Amino acid sequence: MSGNCEQCEHFIYDEEYDEYLCNVSLDEDEMERYLKGSNSSCNYFKFYDEYKLVEKQN
Repeated sequence: MSGNCEQCEHFIYDEEYDEYLCNVSLDEDEMERYLKGSNSSCNYFKFYDEYKLVEKQN
């Protein structure tokens, strides 16, 4: 997959499972392609920019 999951804004910590996971909702077809590895890149990768939030606060 392209992009680093740890730098993606969809990569969140789940306290219930005590682990990080991808928080993107996929339909059945997308999930099947993802699990089979037939996608060459992640179409949902968005770089997490923590400074974007700060800009909105100012």
